[in-house]
Amino acid sequence: MLKMFKAVLCCSLFFLVTICRAQTNTLSVSEKPSSFSLFTSSSVAKICVDEHDAKVVSIAANAFANDVQLISGKQMQVLHKIPAKGFVVVAGTIGQSKLIDELIKLNKLNVSAIKNKWERFSIQTVGNKLLIIGSDPRGTAYGIFHVSKLLGVSPWVWWADAIPATKKQLFISGSYVSNEPSVKYRGIFLNDEDWGLQPWAAKTLEPETKDIGPRTYAKIFELLLRLRANLIWPAMHPSTKAFFHYPGNAQMATDYAIVIGSSHAEPMLRNNVDEWKENTMGEFNFITNHDTIYQYWEDRVIQSKGFNAFYTLGIRGVHDSKMLGANTLQEQKEVMDKAVKEQREMLTKHINPAIEKVPQAFIPYKEVQDIYDYGFEVPQDVTLVWCDDNYGYIKHFPNEKERKQKGGNGVYYHISYWGRPHDYLWLASTHPAQLYTQMRMAYDKGAKDMWVLNVGDIKPGEYLTELFLDMGWSMDSIANNQKGLEQHLHNFLVREFGKANAKELVSLMNEYYRLAYIRKPEFMGATRTEESDPKYKIVADLPWSEEEINQRLKEYAVLDAKAVQLSKRISSAKQESWFQLIEYPVRGAAAINQKLLIAQLARHGKATWTLSDAAYDTIVSLTNKYSNLGNGKWKYMMDMKPRKLAVFDKAIQQTVDKPLVQTAKPLFVFNGTGYKTYTGVKPLAHGLGYQRGAISLQKGSSVSFVFTGNIDSLKIVLALAPNHPAEGTKIRYSIQVDDGPVQTIDYATQGRSEEWKQNVLSNQAIRTTRHTVGKSANHVVKITAVDEGVIVDQVKLYE
Repeated sequence: MLKMFKAVLCCSLFFLVTICRAQTNTLSVSEKPSSFSLFTSSSVAKICVDEHDAKVVSIAANAFANDVQLISGKQMQVLHKIPAKGFVVVAGTIGQSKLIDELIKLNKLNVSAIKNKWERFSIQTVGNKLLIIGSDPRGTAYGIFHVSKLLGVSPWVWWADAIPATKKQLFISGSYVSNEPSVKYRGIFLNDEDWGLQPWAAKTLEPETKDIGPRTYAKIFELLLRLRANLIWPAMHPSTKAFFHYPGNAQMATDYAIVIGSSHAEPMLRNNVDEWKENTMGEFNFITNHDTIYQYWEDRVIQSKGFNAFYTLGIRGVHDSKMLGANTLQEQKEVMDKAVKEQREMLTKHINPAIEKVPQAFIPYKEVQDIYDYGFEVPQDVTLVWCDDNYGYIKHFPNEKERKQKGGNGVYYHISYWGRPHDYLWLASTHPAQLYTQMRMAYDKGAKDMWVLNVGDIKPGEYLTELFLDMGWSMDSIANNQKGLEQHLHNFLVREFGKANAKELVSLMNEYYRLAYIRKPEFMGATRTEESDPKYKIVADLPWSEEEINQRLKEYAVLDAKAVQLSKRISSAKQESWFQLIEYPVRGAAAINQKLLIAQLARHGKATWTLSDAAYDTIVSLTNKYSNLGNGKWKYMMDMKPRKLAVFDKAIQQTVDKPLVQTAKPLFVFNGTGYKTYTGVKPLAHGLGYQRGAISLQKGSSVSFVFTGNIDSLKIVLALAPNHPAEGTKIRYSIQVDDGPVQTIDYATQGRSEEWKQNVLSNQAIRTTRHTVGKSANHVVKITAVDEGVIVDQVKLYE
């Protein structure tokens, strides 16, 4: 039997010499006949995997067969033996698939480019076979889903009902060899799931569990594989039982080859919110209740043995709060020293005596950063995972010493957040250029070992999640030039809605992100969360003039009308996907702005309340439509009032006696455009800024603006992206008018200061300087980056 098997292989693969030579990228899919026929009007290929290969390979193969059926209308068979005739996709992992190993052995295939590498794959068409070979099981799965994407299947095929276009026939030709991923571990954190993911899972997808359980995680893990991710930080709010509460969850992660981790607040894979029972276990205080906490951690370490896990080290409070029992930084450092030492002893004892082979992370989040800065030494084999400030601005980048850390560096980043100064849990509106510029700097400074994105409920953060994970897979896939980021958005929209509408859709989404960058939809009520002052709980006026309010209302009216217009051009098969990915977030953002800004005008007698109420009704209608998509598939997923904050309510009709604010008009405004000269690399910010024209300056480089005026003195208000220092404790620029004195300005903020709150709510740091100038007609304003990370958004000149 084996001899016959070898004969068939040798005959069909006689001309196959090398799969993994130099990297190529010539794999193509076409409706025109070529070497490998995937399907025609009368036939469909089969897919074959070794039943002894990792489970994830079979899972991906079955998903691929379903993808082909969506496109062709024909069911693709999944086999475990290569058929003697007919077209067949053969997928497998080196060293785990006998099918692949036999091919390599019989034909002396050179797989040195991917063998023993991390998550690499190669694809080759040879005669009647399409070979997908992975260096490891995830690599094989990624290779299978790579072909799916080439067929036109979106990673969001299930999660956003992104049904692919049908075809009469498809053929595949060429070859492809992947690189290793740019970032080793890439994943998402399911967080603040109380208003979407958890109630949807409990009531709609998985009523038998009444929670986020194995069926839900299976869908999430398939999405991660399609997005070439490999890591999960599971949901962990009080509404959800701990990940390990349901045995099927961890097993599902194993089946899908997904690494299980836990957030900054959950050491040793523990979910403290659900699993720490203070009434029976005592206070979560490592000083006074050491033995109970030690046993609590050790029990999970023992339970997790055999699973693919990434252990978060350290100790904080039960739920995203500082540790108990230690008040001074010295005391906190001593507790941290002891906790991490004992956690590593557990891992050495129960997981692997070679502790450096156990994936471990230390995450300096909030007050833990202070302990780290105070002198806490992180063991060299542990990955340092740096955090943003919850609003998309990374607080610390790896320095020279940290870049030498054997465990490497990573980033934990938010596109959804619950907390001060205000939540943004409803719509995903973080500017793609903000995400890109921050992660690009982190990557360039050595954060290449773990990237985790807080995605909240997953929906509606689809595009930003894909962007983040695409960057993690291949940083260079997004060209670091003015067109690169927009090209990524363009490609996403072409895939989802076709070429005919792509140009207008890019314009639509750019405007959606631009307006939300000025102020997020959730921030439009001038309210704050978790503030002691009661005034912040009541919707109030933003400090905008009537002219500014009307301008924003006009811009959103145009955006809303454009979304409605474009929706009529979307095919019926794409309508539900269109609504989820585009229409709901765009029109929802427009409606909440209209509701609150018209109410602000109405409070001053400048508009009618009925228009505000109508905008509220629009949000209700849109959300009801979301809940009824797909015969109720997404019921309970979209909550228009997460945490039931006042900003989401119908505006309360009231009258305000004082007038709207009046803002002085500047003599000149430079919104990133109109600069005359620059030094150093061309200043790019990839469409960031209030007018998409922000200027990113390298350290030591300058930009100059020219204006004409007959004035004695000048006030310059500079608005910058509120980045944190890239090195040290300062982020500075210098400014000079003509040949006048150079002023050097630092705009770093400390902690959760009021200035920092204002900065993240407006996405600008404001600094004002005054200058004496001559009366000659032409003047030059020169701005120089003294430190890294300086991004100039607006320059306003006042007499």
